[in-house]
Amino acid sequence: MILLLVLVLTSGIALYAGVAAFIQTTSSGVNVYQDLFANERFMKGLTFSIYVSVVSTFFALIVGVILTHFIYKFGLKKWGKAMMWLPMLFPHFVAGYLILLFFSQSGWISSIMYQLDLLNEMSSFPNLVYDRKGIGIILTYLWKEIPFVVLMLIPIYEQIDSRLEEVIRMEGGGKWHQFKDARWPFLWPFLVEIGVIIFAFMVGAFEVPYLLGATSPKMTAVLSFEWFYQGGWLKRPDALAGMFVISIIILVITMVVLGTTQKYRERVMRGS
Repeated sequence: MILLLVLVLTSGIALYAGVAAFIQTTSSGVNVYQDLFANERFMKGLTFSIYVSVVSTFFALIVGVILTHFIYKFGLKKWGKAMMWLPMLFPHFVAGYLILLFFSQSGWISSIMYQLDLLNEMSSFPNLVYDRKGIGIILTYLWKEIPFVVLMLIPIYEQIDSRLEEVIRMEGGGKWHQFKDARWPFLWPFLVEIGVIIFAFMVGAFEVPYLLGATSPKMTAVLSFEWFYQGGWLKRPDALAGMFVISIIILVITMVVLGTTQKYRERVMRGS
């Protein structure tokens, strides 16, 4: 229910932002959107935003499920929750700064490896921040969003009847079948909803891409910020239109996910 409310809120905010941006940009004409989609810099930024968000969301969900399963199986709920809450205490901007301190070519890890003679020079350390593949941005989001996934899944794990696994085990099913048949049918609707929440945040986020992103390509939020505040009045319609496109993407994905998960839950309740 909480996830459903968050998704509804997410779609509502996206709809409000999208309508507000559309009203302001339509005064300049539909040509704003035509020019925007013809802008190679914007299209690269939009593609990069979706790529970073999808990759980060996918791995956050995968690692989150594995950690939750481990915490639940070994009875580490209190310890696991405490460990997961620690990264949640830091804002995303602080998390990005810590990634910069640790993983830059002049950061702590490269310095330690250089002192241990594992590197000939610090500059030979892989470039993980300010890179065109967004590795630093993805690492930051994983460090922040994996604990979020775990904290959301632990209560769901507790609601699943463990006797289902025992029945599968008695029939000769292995650990994979126990997870696939006893837990996955209950988990995947929540996972999809959690994934949409994470994706919606990332695809429109500004602070981490602004801190760790390369000069090109830039994520859409950073590009829109620069157009709005540094590009003069002529670029402001483009900035608003860019965020409108992001809002529409979030809205469409949210509505599709809501429809899919609700239909599945209704089918499960009917026993079909």
